[in-house]
Order: sequence, then C-alpha cells, then structure tokens
Amino acid sequence: MENEEIIEESFYYTEITDEIKDRIVGKSYPSDVKNAKIGFEELNYLHILYYDFENEVQEGEIICNKAIRDDLLEVFQELYEAKYQLCSVRLVDDFDANDEMSMEANNTSCFNYREIRDTGVLSRHGLGLAIDINPLNNPCVIGDSYEPLTAGEFVDRSKDFDHKIDEDDLAYKLFTEHGFFWGGSWKSVKDYQHFEIPAKK
Repeated sequence: MENEEIIEESFYYTEITDEIKDRIVGKSYPSDVKNAKIGFEELNYLHILYYDFENEVQEGEIICNKAIRDDLLEVFQELYEAKYQLCSVRLVDDFDANDEMSMEANNTSCFNYREIRDTGVLSRHGLGLAIDINPLNNPCVIGDSYEPLTAGEFVDRSKDFDHKIDEDDLAYKLFTEHGFFWGGSWKSVKDYQHFEIPAKK
C-alpha cells in the first residue's frame, strides 16, 4: 500500500508563480493582464496524481479559482484512491487554450479565460469555477450538434461504455457532494463533462 504521506504530499496547491504566468499569459489568460477581469491572486495552481486509461499513475496540473481549490484537491484525491481513470489532466495552455483540441485529447481541465457570448461576463471556466472531466467520453450535446466534434460514438447516453459520467458515476457523486452542479442535468444543453459551482443568486 502506498505511503499515505507521499499521497498527501502529491496533492497540493501554489499561487500563480512567474513561471506559471509565462505558460498561460496569451493563452488561457489574457495578454492584457492589467485589464483582465480576474486576477492571478484569485487563482491557484494544483498538482494532483491520477490513474490514466492504462491504469498508470500520472501527475496532473489544474488551474482553478481559490474558492474551489480545497474541494478539487479533496475530490481528485478521492478519485485517485478509488483508481478512477482520467485520460489526461493538463493545463489547457498545452493545447494553446483551444477547447476543441483539449476536448479531443480527452483532457480534464478547469480554467480558461473566456466571456459568455454577447455579455462581457466571464464564464464559469473563465472564473475558474468549472471543470470538464474526460470530455471526449462525455461530450456537450446541443440538439443535433456536439463538442468535441470527434465524440459521436459517445453522444447516445443510453449506451454502456467506459468512462461515462452519469448519476451512478463516482465523479458525479463526489463533485455534487462538494456543491458542484452537473451539466448533464441541464434541460436544453447536455454538458456531460461539466461540473460547476453555480453563481450565487
């Protein structure tokens, strides 16, 4: 059995260091740093361990809002201890902050600075308050269209397949226990990969 201390030490957070800023500015974070609607001081960098689809232990990286960092560390540690498989957990910046590329790579990610269309308001991902889990296996379905574009075989949720998120899935149970809302419960859009902390009313 793995040393519990080693596991604990592998799940940690840091501030957004200059090294991390160099990786994300101009990609998932605006080049115009001074006018960004969320500051570096509101975000944290997380380091985690996870089991990939080959059941090998990998290191993962996430940037999130400070408000959810402890929840995410707890959830991902529980997923790790249960040997829950994640295909990839990398910063979206490794894909030039291109959502489609990241989703097609089945990459689990959180922060990506973007506004809700025609509103000027940051999205939940733009605030670092939403995370997408195994997005290729769990696409976002809007009518007859879906994202990522390569996820056709996973659109029909009546089928049984590996890494499918539904209400019996461990990720669903852990995230909802921590106050996240699942996009698979939405009415018009079904975003099966997506968990977010809802906006306060």
